[in-house]
Amino acid sequence: MAPSGSNPRPSGPVTHPRATSSPCSPSGQHPWWAGLRRASLLAPVLLLAGCAGGFTLPGSPTRPERTRISDAPAAMSLKPPSNQIVAAVDKVGPAVVRIDTVKRMVNPLGGVFGGGPAIQQQQGQGSGFITRSDGVVLTNAHVVEGSSDVNVTLPDGRNFTGKVLGADPLTDVAVVKVVATKLPVAPLGDSAKVRPGEWAIAIGNPLGLDNTVTAGIISAIQRTNALGEGQRVPYLQTDAAVNPGNSGGPLINDRGEVIGINTAIRQAPGAGLSFAIPINTARQIAAQIVDRGYASHPYIGVRLQALTPQLAREINGATNECRLPEVNGVVVVDVMAGSPADRGGLKPCDLIERVGDQAVANPSEVQLAVDRVRVGDAMSLQVRRREQALTLTLRPAELPRKQ
Repeated sequence: MAPSGSNPRPSGPVTHPRATSSPCSPSGQHPWWAGLRRASLLAPVLLLAGCAGGFTLPGSPTRPERTRISDAPAAMSLKPPSNQIVAAVDKVGPAVVRIDTVKRMVNPLGGVFGGGPAIQQQQGQGSGFITRSDGVVLTNAHVVEGSSDVNVTLPDGRNFTGKVLGADPLTDVAVVKVVATKLPVAPLGDSAKVRPGEWAIAIGNPLGLDNTVTAGIISAIQRTNALGEGQRVPYLQTDAAVNPGNSGGPLINDRGEVIGINTAIRQAPGAGLSFAIPINTARQIAAQIVDRGYASHPYIGVRLQALTPQLAREINGATNECRLPEVNGVVVVDVMAGSPADRGGLKPCDLIERVGDQAVANPSEVQLAVDRVRVGDAMSLQVRRREQALTLTLRPAELPRKQ
């Protein structure tokens, strides 16, 4: 996608001056000068330099002095400054790939009344990065979703047919495999150590432009409400410019480590906000996909609502079934029959205060706390039911996968 370069050319025709008369005729007519004039009628004379008080013949040992336009002293040789962003991009860039996809869809009107072909093809494009030298590539699930053909292109021009090992729509992580060896790899960092204000560098293929680098900072971490409530991903927020085509590409730090996968954009007048899946989350999901072809997610089977003092007053005034404290918190709205929450004794109108040893303040924090528990393991919940404080034990089950 990189535009081909071109050498600069003059914007207009190039003309060369031609002397029609000598600008520096010597005073008097010397015999040699007259001879020169006669010779000029027989052969052209090439003037290599202008005159400086006299005429200079070709091959003359004396040349006119060049006019100086500056008398500033020569600058001392300086060591080129180091650039952390350049070094980071050099480290990760060779492992960032372009992913081209083709989706074949049945056209219900194909072949009928000029409705087009029976099978239509839809082309897409995104980014990814190599994490194993034997051809494991991480990208977004929405980049490869429904694709019948996947093509992976490296910055050095090598091209491979890719196979989607699996995709997880809940976290938007997918793994693609190509048959190759000794490929460049992108080092993975630790997204738990990322802090707002650090450098954030995005590499990808936005809008059809290969190997594009943009830079900004980490604007926020743990953005669980970036794309709506109840998200399973604590997104990294950055102001690095990200556009369609960047999806699946890496977000790296200034040490050349991948800290996230660029996945979503929220447009706003005058600016856009970009979000990345933390690499710790992506690494966990990708490992499950490589092992068994899909990712496992725990669930407890409840519908939750963020509680505010105003909402608590309205609920308390409208019904006697719930008596809620006028605080900020998480209230259980509904419990699925036969679910882990139902078996563990959780009821509607319970106020969830802690999951394990972690205090929770909104539904997304409850969701993320549940996600950290393995399927079948015991998990404690501290809840408030009217005036009573309770500790319940639940065992999350595996969330049914959509076929």
